Amino acid sequence: MARKLKVFVTPAGFHDAYVAAPSRKAALAAWGSDADLFARGIAVEVTDPELTKAPLARPGEVVKRSRGTAAEQLAAAPSPRPRKKAAVKAVAPKKAAPRPDRAALDAAEAALEDMTRRHRAAQRDLAKRQADLDREKREVGRAQDEEAEEVRSAAEKAQTAYDAALKGWRG
Repeated sequence: MARKLKVFVTPAGFHDAYVAAPSRKAALAAWGSDADLFARGIAVEVTDPELTKAPLARPGEVVKRSRGTAAEQLAAAPSPRPRKKAAVKAVAPKKAAPRPDRAALDAAEAALEDMTRRHRAAQRDLAKRQADLDREKREVGRAQDEEAEEVRSAAEKAQTAYDAALKGWRG
């Protein structure tokens, strides 16, 4: 059996938020409130049949109704207070900050260029020395090959002569 619905209301800006719910806790949940608005006197139960018609037609749903006409709301608003005119002070323009000194950057760039130039020269020198060493290695290798061929040839001739002499000696 469903519990009897009650209608509760709380102000929400320029509107009243009505909700038909079985309990105060359900009404607070429908409004999305964590605070107990009833204990603070902000929310109340509505008994006027004219005001309960719309919420009872849509139970659990928040129904907003304007709290008066726009004219009534403007009349109830506090009148704007005249503001004091601000004293006009002559504000001196801020002095522009001086341009940063470029000397350190120029010195660093010059040092970088000098270092690059020295490194390239050293690399060229190493490449030239490497080429000279490669050439010398080839020449030494060629000379050694020629000498080895001559020595082998002489050794073969000596072996042949020895073998012939040995054969002649044995008879």
